[in-house]
Amino acid sequence: MKKNVFLTLIMVFIGLHLSAAQGLSSKEFNFLNSESIVWRSFPAFPENVKLAILVGDPAKFEPFIVRVKVPYGEKIMPHIHPEDRIYTVISGVFYIGIGDQYDETELQAYPPGAVVVLPGNTPHFHFAKSGDYITQVYAIGPLGLEYVDKQNDPRVNSK
Repeated sequence: MKKNVFLTLIMVFIGLHLSAAQGLSSKEFNFLNSESIVWRSFPAFPENVKLAILVGDPAKFEPFIVRVKVPYGEKIMPHIHPEDRIYTVISGVFYIGIGDQYDETELQAYPPGAVVVLPGNTPHFHFAKSGDYITQVYAIGPLGLEYVDKQNDPRVNSK
């Protein structure tokens, strides 16, 4: 019960933060050039990691597409998303490891153009090991993110 309340509060917080930055509607023809993408900080990520909402509203129960830009040397510690995700590597090399403990030996490298399927509730971690990278994430919302160790959550540490 306590975990469900915590997840609900996270979802509300994410929804409030993302609602002001909705992407294109998936219900009508439209487009977005890469130079028009607006990158913003996202409270659940380390400060230097940026998120851009391209399509949909990640706070709602609907398909969405976001991009995540991670600068060289940045780590995103073990966490889970309740939603199934499909990552496409846009640029750089995407390093992802599966597990609830950060272990650099478990990282797998995916080059630009690679597609990575991550089922919901799979603990995983990232590292921008060889340079900046950008991934594009397709999922059906609402978007959620919960760190395995709450001490790694920037939302907790910023208070």
